Amino acid sequence: MSEKKQDFVVSDRRRFGTEGDLRTDIPPSEEEAPAPPAAIPAPVAPPTSSAPSATEERAAAPKEPETEAEAGPEEEQEMPPPPTSAEQQAQHDAYHATGRKLDEIFAKTGGRRESLPEMTYERLVESFYMTALLQLGAIRQEGETPAVDIIGARQTIDSLTILQEKTKGNLTDREQTLLQNVLFELRMAWIEITNALASAKPPAGPSLDKR
Repeated sequence: MSEKKQDFVVSDRRRFGTEGDLRTDIPPSEEEAPAPPAAIPAPVAPPTSSAPSATEERAAAPKEPETEAEAGPEEEQEMPPPPTSAEQQAQHDAYHATGRKLDEIFAKTGGRRESLPEMTYERLVESFYMTALLQLGAIRQEGETPAVDIIGARQTIDSLTILQEKTKGNLTDREQTLLQNVLFELRMAWIEITNALASAKPPAGPSLDKR
């Protein structure tokens, strides 16, 4: 039984000839159909949500100052909470108990020391008063040359002024009179010394006359 041989046909699908010109003898069926353009996907709309994203929340949040230098000058440093009433009372009692023990130690040791008088408001004012007189040169320690600290004296006088303002209405007549007299005397002495220093002639420098 003879087998029927299949005929093979070779089709020349080249678009250009040997001379490089476009061929026109290609059957339409043999031309390759251009591939359809790829479909462009439709843009996906972002999900609509009423809640802002984390990035938006960070952008909308107010920026806090990173350092103390960036903070405004009106912002004061936060104070720590004060001790409770029980803690203050316990510390007060312990302080006075320790003071009594110290006095007993001084009494038992050979070096007897005169006990200092109890501190009062009047003695506090007198302490500031004596400090200011030393700074103004009005009094001096024995064997020392008087020295004037005009800036330190002003600070001591200003401290007494603050004490007067903060204790207003809480002083007895005697305490109030003492403080007024001390401030008046120290201010007058400070003004006199300041005027004397301002009017004093500067020391003469070396003469530049070479004649």
